[in-house]
Amino acid sequence: MIYAQGVSSDHAPVVLFAYRRPDHLTRALASLSSNPAAKATSLTIYCDGPKTPADNHLIDQTRTVAKSAQGFKELRVVERVENLGLAQSVISGVTQALETSENVIVMEDDLVVSTDFLDYMNQALELYQDNEEVISIHGYMYAVPATLPQTVFLKGADCWGWATWRRGWELFEPDAKKLLKELDSSPGQSQFDFDGAFPYRQMLKDQAAGKIDSWAIRWYASAFLANKLTLYPGQSLVENIGQEGSGTHSESATSHEVKASRIDLPLDLVQARESKEARNTVMQTLLAARKEDNNPIKGALTRIQAYLQRRNR
Repeated sequence: MIYAQGVSSDHAPVVLFAYRRPDHLTRALASLSSNPAAKATSLTIYCDGPKTPADNHLIDQTRTVAKSAQGFKELRVVERVENLGLAQSVISGVTQALETSENVIVMEDDLVVSTDFLDYMNQALELYQDNEEVISIHGYMYAVPATLPQTVFLKGADCWGWATWRRGWELFEPDAKKLLKELDSSPGQSQFDFDGAFPYRQMLKDQAAGKIDSWAIRWYASAFLANKLTLYPGQSLVENIGQEGSGTHSESATSHEVKASRIDLPLDLVQARESKEARNTVMQTLLAARKEDNNPIKGALTRIQAYLQRRNR
């Protein structure tokens, strides 16, 4: 079933994926609608179907929240009859959006964003739309100890509040076995894992073996193997609020997450090459988080790993 209101938009459309967390979706929508650009933005909310009848009550509440969203130029709610799971929901939803638009901004129901999020995304999409080296724009950044520039580039792609173009999504390879084979025959295996700081290859291997079902690890691998870059803010514009265990695949964590920050706009155009400073800072932050129980981003790291390892929704 599809519920729609409003008219078409000139800004990059937003697609948001929800399941059975009405309170999270309420907060995500409130933060998104607080962006000045929301009034010029088309929003499509994909609501996945139930896995079991026990899900129906929360799913109905979530869909009510979705259909009551205010502050956008256009609202469309797609109510899935069957449960697709997050991976298939994201892949099909992003693909569908890019059939009619040159670009798209992607969110999930547990992301709270800065009031600068949409302006940042739209400006970056415009700045780098013709740069084939750039595959996507990302809104989340780890709580790194260093002060980074306004924006930086890192190799690969990411999954917490992001955007891409049709040309970028065309590089998405859904076949994890093919990706793993290519990775294992390339000289960049160590770099893929941030020099041992995060087990991305193992996740890709698990995806290829059918142990998990993650669109995100395949998106990262697709971008990495194509030698493409993603633009990140120096400070995170996204906060993940799905940490308390309410999500089907989330793990409870408390002292972990960055808050959504502001960013100085307009964005400066920077050369499309990976920032060695940012890469080293992120790598050291990831290594420290894995080794130290009291590290302030250890919970975020656990959450990211759990997110990438989702088997189904």
